Amino acid sequence: MADKDDLGRRGEDIAATWLEQRGMAVIERNWRCSAGEIDIILREGTTTVFAEVKTRTSTAFGHPFEAITAVKAGRLRRLAAEWCRANPTPGEIRIDVIAILDAWSPRPTIEHVSGAV
Repeated sequence: MADKDDLGRRGEDIAATWLEQRGMAVIERNWRCSAGEIDIILREGTTTVFAEVKTRTSTAFGHPFEAITAVKAGRLRRLAAEWCRANPTPGEIRIDVIAILDAWSPRPTIEHVSGAV
């Protein structure tokens, strides 16, 4: 299981750096509550962005975006609402999804869908 955890952490690190390079500011990483976890929470202007990161070594078992099922999307919306209750912040909110492929290579593939959920 450690390999999967290491891969997930690597993907989240890549995503956080990539998003910061595009002008977003990381507020929190791996925020947890009883309902689950949000990978990365960021600010982009007046918008709070909740980012779900899916990392895979390849597409042999499907593209990372395929892991965002209707059930997962609903959980992400509930988690974002829970964070907002605990951290009242003015402005809009958005849930993005980041796919990372080949995370251990010097040039991983990064795909970002803004407002995906």
